[in-house]
Amino acid sequence: MNEKDTICAIATPPGIGALAIVRASGEKAIEICDKIYDYQGKRLAKQPANTIHYGFITNNSKLIDEVLVSIFRAPNSYTGENSVEISCHGSIYIQQEILKALIRNGARQALPGEFTLRAFMNGKMDLSQAEAVADLIASSSEASHNVAINQMRGGFSSELKNLRNKLLHFVSLVELELDFSEEDVEFANRNELKNLIQEVKNVIDMLSVSFEYGNVIKNGIPVAIIGKPNVGKSTLLNSLIKEEKAIVSEIAGTTRDAIEDVIVIEGISFRFIDTAGLRDTDDVIESLGIKVTHEKISKAKIVLWLADAGNCLAEINQGINEIKAILGKKQRLFVLINKIDKYEEAEIDLKYGKINFKGLDKKDRVILISAKKHFQLDRLHDELVNAILPEKQDDVIITNIRHYEALQLASKALERALSGIDKNLPGDLLAQDIRETMHYIGEISGEITTDEILGNIFKNFCIGK
Repeated sequence: MNEKDTICAIATPPGIGALAIVRASGEKAIEICDKIYDYQGKRLAKQPANTIHYGFITNNSKLIDEVLVSIFRAPNSYTGENSVEISCHGSIYIQQEILKALIRNGARQALPGEFTLRAFMNGKMDLSQAEAVADLIASSSEASHNVAINQMRGGFSSELKNLRNKLLHFVSLVELELDFSEEDVEFANRNELKNLIQEVKNVIDMLSVSFEYGNVIKNGIPVAIIGKPNVGKSTLLNSLIKEEKAIVSEIAGTTRDAIEDVIVIEGISFRFIDTAGLRDTDDVIESLGIKVTHEKISKAKIVLWLADAGNCLAEINQGINEIKAILGKKQRLFVLINKIDKYEEAEIDLKYGKINFKGLDKKDRVILISAKKHFQLDRLHDELVNAILPEKQDDVIITNIRHYEALQLASKALERALSGIDKNLPGDLLAQDIRETMHYIGEISGEITTDEILGNIFKNFCIGK
């Protein structure tokens, strides 16, 4: 990769649309575009920055398309370089011909993520903001969009910069002590240093904890719908997604494999998974489906366990205990008593009104519903959102595994520094742990980076961004 090259790419998704955008960036971007632009003798190189110009794109004197050309001049562009964006008609042929014309006149095809990489290299954004660009493009819900846009605007970066500056001040004082080791002076008050390290560690640990929430927001919250055959699992899925996606039948064991779909509730994506009914069976295919059910349960953030309102309480409590025995501590259980529309209201109140179901935690929920009649599904929506939202305590949320791992390593280094202060270790050893913490924080923001890290990050970007 040569940073001096002028790069170009199609910036809009592949396929035919009304419009498409071809972009170019580099020192000669405007000059190269001038060679293929034509309108009444106008020169793009002489036009002011941040302007749009009507004209035609030609290739070897052959008219390609009628376009609008946007001009951006360094350093006030996305990449920090001279940049051009050509808005053309969405024909695949037109897009490719414009791209060929740019390449023929001195540009080259951009690599994946190379525009954003140049923005990072030119100081237009730090590395965590650059990564947020990819997350923003991939966001499919309001919640994932909000997390990505906050990070891209520097919310996470500001937090890290503040932490790093505080540590830098104290580590400088600690290292200054080394120059006066013979005088046995102490520039960095150990109590103040300990308090600072603990403060920074608390923030880092808080950010690390947010990764669990951020990860499910980014990828959608997996919700497994489980229960015995014919309790209404497929009916519930169909009612939630408002589509007849799962086969509903009175015949037990209809669902043999997991059926998934995503709905967005109050800006949060929930990935609902209808599973095979849990029961003992000699049917080989159904047994495989039940095995898949257990796999989906283990990966679910929330488990919706359905029971028939006509079942006896002892049977329901036994089912709850069996499910709780296989759930992890962080998984949420919703007990849904279904088909209450088949019974009289007085009968339901008498049976379930004052019952404390055994084996449930405070975080678990019991809701009486009718999946067929859509009764209490609004409450189910609210409870699902509430089960996730309490974890969102702060605006800064971690969604990137690279950031999470770096924060974990930084926290361990700070733990060693705290232990070193308690043991009255010399300043050079304390400084080493603090420097290590600053290194890991710097890796996140890109103040400290390698070609390998950059390659791993930007290879997953789309070409044109």
